[in-house]
Amino acid sequence: MRPNEITEILNRPISQELLARDLTRLAYVAKDGTPRNVPIAFTWNGSEVVMCTSKNAPKLQSLSENPMVALTIDTEVHPPKILLIRGRAELDVVDGIPAEYLQMNGSYQMTPEQRVEWEAEVRSLYDGMVRIVVTPTWAKLIDFETTLPSAVEELIQQREERQRA
Repeated sequence: MRPNEITEILNRPISQELLARDLTRLAYVAKDGTPRNVPIAFTWNGSEVVMCTSKNAPKLQSLSENPMVALTIDTEVHPPKILLIRGRAELDVVDGIPAEYLQMNGSYQMTPEQRVEWEAEVRSLYDGMVRIVVTPTWAKLIDFETTLPSAVEELIQQREERQRA
């Protein structure tokens, strides 16, 4: 997929709504060779999906050995809106708490007092974190109104061909 095609998909209004959500599902191949799909908080910085995790998270070894990942960001309503992204995870070990981690967890409903407590707890727990940064190399938006899964598009085309015959 060409970069301009990816940009066009990610700049669509529905994609932008999805990229403003709190959680994505990160799919990767685990150390034992089996697939994993884990929910994880994220933020979109305009060109990359950034997730943060503890330095001892098991997924880090897997991602360092096989950095190819897939992300799903979706809604829980009908019709669902789904943004699928594929890319390569880059791991960035940082001292302290990354600004993105504080940003991505800032949308949870907390009173100002709860926020201060939460941030103090986070700062006391982590001496550093790992930023998992994914630059999209492929993207697809499925909204079931203007875009459909490719298999459904294929079935519609086959039905139209049958009806013309």
